[in-house]
Amino acid sequence: MSDHDGLPAHPLRKELPAEVPPPPSPPDEDGRGAGTPLTGRQRLAAGLWPPRVTRAQLIVALLLFGLGFGLAVQVASNSDSGSALRGARQEDLVRILDELDDRTQRLEDEKQGLEKQRDELANSSDQAEEARRQTLEKERQLGVLAGTVAAKGPGITMTIEDTKGMVEADMLLDAIQELRAAGAEAIQVNGVRVVAGTYLADTDTSVAVDGNKITPPYRFQVIGEPRDLEPALNIPGGVVQTLEKEQATVTVERSTGIVVDALRAAKRPDYARSSSR
Repeated sequence: MSDHDGLPAHPLRKELPAEVPPPPSPPDEDGRGAGTPLTGRQRLAAGLWPPRVTRAQLIVALLLFGLGFGLAVQVASNSDSGSALRGARQEDLVRILDELDDRTQRLEDEKQGLEKQRDELANSSDQAEEARRQTLEKERQLGVLAGTVAAKGPGITMTIEDTKGMVEADMLLDAIQELRAAGAEAIQVNGVRVVAGTYLADTDTSVAVDGNKITPPYRFQVIGEPRDLEPALNIPGGVVQTLEKEQATVTVERSTGIVVDALRAAKRPDYARSSSR
C-alpha cells in the first residue's frame, strides 16, 4: 500500500484526522466575543466593577465614616444648644451677654488678686509677717465659704411665695446652683446656712435643708454682686420663670447690707487629710 505521494505506506502509520477548527470564543458579558475590541466606556466599567478593596482602603473608609458621623453629631448638638436662645428677646440676649462679661471680669479680678498676693509675699521685707497676714485673711475667707463665720455685704434677697405647695427641693437647689454660678459668696435660706455639702430633700409638706425643715415663703439671703445675681435668676428659662410656671411668686430685691449670720459648726473630715508635709 502506498500513500498519495507514491511512497510505500508504513504498516504502523495511521491516518491523522482532519484538522479540527478551534471552538468559538465564549461571548463576554456584553455579548461580544473575545476577539472583539472593547470600547473606552466598557474598559472603564470593567476596571471599576467588581470593586477590588484592600484592607487599608477599608480602614480609611471606616475612619472617614466615623469622622463624618462625629461632625454631624456635633453640628446637631450645637443647633440644639442654640435653639434655646432663638426665641429670646433682644434685651434678654443682651442681659445674658452682660452676665457672661461680668463672670469673665470676676475671674480676671480674682487672677489679679492672686498675682498681687504673690508679689507682696515675694517683695515684702518681712516675709514671715506678710505670710501670717495673708494666712489670716485666707482663713476669714474660707470661714465665710464654710459657714463658720458670719458675713455682711452687698447682695440680694429672693423671696418665693408658694401658696399652692408646688415648689419642690430640686427647684430650690437649682436656684442655689444658679446663684453660686453667678458669684454668690454666702447664702442663707430661712435661717439655714448653705455650704458646699448642703443637700435638699422633699418632705411631706415642705422642704428640708440639711435635715432642717423649712416652710414657705422661702427667703434667700445672698451676698455677692447684685448686678450679677439678679440677672442670673431672670434669664429666659431660668429660676424665676421655672418657679412662676409652678404658680409661685418670686420677688428679688437688691441691697448693700445683706447679713448672713446663720453658722455651721466646723466638721472634721472622716477620711481626707492634708497632703502637705
